[in-house]
Amino acid sequence: MTWPVVVVGLLLLVFLHELGHFTVALAVGMRPRSFYVGFPPAVVKVKRRGITFALGAIPLGGYVRIPGVQRPAAGDVTVLTANALREDPSLSGPVQRLRRALDADDYTTAREELPELARAIEGASLSAGARRSAERAVREIDEGTGPDAYWRQSTWRRVAMFAAGPAMNVLVAFVLFYIVFATGAPTSTPNAVVADVRKGTPAATAGLKRDDRIVAVSGRPASSFDAISSRIRASRGKPITVTVVRRGHRLTLGPQRTIPSGQGYYIWGFSPGYTSVSHSPTASARLAARENWRVFTGTIGAFAGLLHSKERQQVSGPVGIVRQSEVALHLGINYYLEILGLISMSLAIFNMLPLLPLDGGHILFSIIEGVRRRALAREVYERVSVAGLMLIGLIWIIAISNDLGSNAPR
Repeated sequence: MTWPVVVVGLLLLVFLHELGHFTVALAVGMRPRSFYVGFPPAVVKVKRRGITFALGAIPLGGYVRIPGVQRPAAGDVTVLTANALREDPSLSGPVQRLRRALDADDYTTAREELPELARAIEGASLSAGARRSAERAVREIDEGTGPDAYWRQSTWRRVAMFAAGPAMNVLVAFVLFYIVFATGAPTSTPNAVVADVRKGTPAATAGLKRDDRIVAVSGRPASSFDAISSRIRASRGKPITVTVVRRGHRLTLGPQRTIPSGQGYYIWGFSPGYTSVSHSPTASARLAARENWRVFTGTIGAFAGLLHSKERQQVSGPVGIVRQSEVALHLGINYYLEILGLISMSLAIFNMLPLLPLDGGHILFSIIEGVRRRALAREVYERVSVAGLMLIGLIWIIAISNDLGSNAPR
């Protein structure tokens, strides 16, 4: 089973992306409150030095929770304490004082009012839901008015923190491509080594195995894939034997008939490996950078052409990514590393789209707020996020449709 390796590889890319955010946030003075790989609910959770580290049950991404992403406002307190006030009107005094401080942008006084509100909530007779919501109000205002709140930081710190995740994915892609080019990059030239044997085919029945090196077909020597393919096609459905070298031993498999491919020629039911070429360290670095650029331009082109059916077909969802990764892993580790590098670059580019709640959207809004020298209201973030989520949802629908379509019988 290769799919666990594939899933772990994808989760590792998510972990490294979030690690980029986490590391830079700490470096620039914004202490994260949580670090999730996968989305809640948490399967495993541990708290260290005030930071919650967790593995989420939904393996479709991850996040680092930064304090005070939006500027705290009186309206936030109103919404979050509404149920608590209905159940216990005695909370009205501390809630109103906190609201007045936030309305006046007096964040020092707002912080001073929080302990009293927290004590009042603790002593109030509230339902579980109302209590959680009121406690969340205290927590969010505490984080949003603190010195490490995101919205209070300089523009360069905010941009650096959100750019760190995609930058990490670009770096990871470069390293993966470098390893591939340095240790043996697959070419488009097939060789005589078997890379995969399809189930239920004559090759599988005859006992052909991955990594067998074919040396003859029906007793006639064949040292290249072109020669092997030519002799298999020439059989026109008649039984053939295939001679292979397996772990130093020469074996003859078959006879088994060849079968029509559906494209006008005959096959036995296996896929060849491809010749690999290793490069010097300098050349590997240059080729890795070139591959990063090729993936960047190709992915941007795919996103830009989503209205065209040909470009839409290039977008893959989680199922398609796992399927392609699994096929690559069957072919060899370098094929898999190449696919993983491509996915890492695609994650970087997708996250840099200027849409909230993606990293690129936060970078754009950080620059806008830096120019206007004032944080935007939460309501603005929420409205723009709705539009962004709709566009992201459209991309996901296209990707999942492609996954389902590629899995349909042909």
